[in-house]
Amino acid sequence: MEELFAQIGVTVTGGLSYVGELASLTTRAGYFTFVAPFQGKRLRLQAAVSQAMEVGVRALPILSLITFFIGLILALQAAYELRTFGALNMVATAVALSMTRELGPLITAILVIGRSGSAFAAEIGTMKVSEEIDALETMAIGPIPYLVAPKFLAMMIMVPCLTIWANFMGILGGALFGVAQADFTFVRYIRASLDALFLRDIVTGLIKSFMFGITIAAVGCHEGLNTGGGAEQVGRSTTRAVVMSIFLVVMVDVVFTMLFFFISPQ
Repeated sequence: MEELFAQIGVTVTGGLSYVGELASLTTRAGYFTFVAPFQGKRLRLQAAVSQAMEVGVRALPILSLITFFIGLILALQAAYELRTFGALNMVATAVALSMTRELGPLITAILVIGRSGSAFAAEIGTMKVSEEIDALETMAIGPIPYLVAPKFLAMMIMVPCLTIWANFMGILGGALFGVAQADFTFVRYIRASLDALFLRDIVTGLIKSFMFGITIAAVGCHEGLNTGGGAEQVGRSTTRAVVMSIFLVVMVDVVFTMLFFFISPQ
């Protein structure tokens, strides 16, 4: 029993230390993104735009497809229960609220983790293994402003934008079922979805997605910067970045969902 408690203590301490390292990296990246440019230090905007294209624009086709079908599945599952109570016309409300409050931000974050969070870890990890980061430091170029800050800026902007698009595509997926099976016209379905939504539903989802973007960037860059020697370690860091990002995104989701539940007006 004593050994079990010792193991739990080691795990908790390690977890808190890891979160502290992520917070430190996020603070430094935030400084070089929002404060340092006003003190005469250059922010690599061109690199941030390039990262935004990779994180956001190139993710649109697969994100559109996935969220469209998620919206369709949500409509089918909601209709299965609502039909029992003769409330099939509530399908639009169920899909709109589920997508904007929860599934849109979460699915977007998981997709971004797979595409970009892992890529951040692999890119920075490879640079560390090949001693490119050491070369940058030799030239007095810090890896945080040069490599990390543009990735943070791209994530903070593009993940909320992708979430808005994911919500829209999910509602379109639900509309396919609504028009085909629930006697909606397309315009009436969209109007019913908009009527069901309040500004707080959209804003809370976007706040979550903003925090998800920061979390994904922090984990991906942290794992890359802490890669050991050799190609095998780069692979392990990439895998660890994906696993830790998913875990922390879910934890952030839990915290903010509880927060919004308690502070939201009834």
